[in-house]
Amino acid sequence: MGCALSGSGITLGKSISEAKRCPSLDGGLELKAESGEEKIAAQPFPLLEPQKELIQESWKILHDDIARVGIIVFIRLFETHPECKDVFFLFRDIDDLQQLKMSKDLQSHGLRVMSFIEKSVARLDQEDKLEQLAFELGRSHCRYNAPPKYYEYVGTQFIGAVQPILKEKWTPEVEKAWETLFKYVTDTMKRGFYEEEKKSKVNQALYSRKAGAAQNSI
Repeated sequence: MGCALSGSGITLGKSISEAKRCPSLDGGLELKAESGEEKIAAQPFPLLEPQKELIQESWKILHDDIARVGIIVFIRLFETHPECKDVFFLFRDIDDLQQLKMSKDLQSHGLRVMSFIEKSVARLDQEDKLEQLAFELGRSHCRYNAPPKYYEYVGTQFIGAVQPILKEKWTPEVEKAWETLFKYVTDTMKRGFYEEEKKSKVNQALYSRKAGAAQNSI
């Protein structure tokens, strides 16, 4: 649900290794994980070759309708989970769904999400790049204050939106392939979110320590 598809240039190897430990600061200060913080370990890429082909073939059909699909996805999302609108300050106050359908901001955001899905499909044979793409998107969502609990909703609504478009080409195998892709992407986004959140907390702790030291020196 975020708008940015690029991050701050963090390398994939660093992001994975750092996500497994508490970062340290100069002077030995460490920020421990808070109780209840969700832990999501990196998973092997789950898609088999036949599943990749099913996704790629179905995406060829969907590509011509991505603008419409993007709008449908978010209208369905707000119908089933109206609390999600709170994340989007541009149209959080629009209660009329018909008016929301005509929103240029909603259309633009829907296209950005479809663009991310298109990039994900294009990277099915480049697993490291797909992981990096989703990880960075999760980091940017942390900066936008878009909580991870909403991520899986988008995949569910996407699947519901594209079934009528694919018609008889939508099979249980196609559905399973898309579900697997979205679960992998959302889990990777969550890792990116928590990594960025942890980094932010460390920076805040360091700032507070420096501010306290400066105050004591006065």
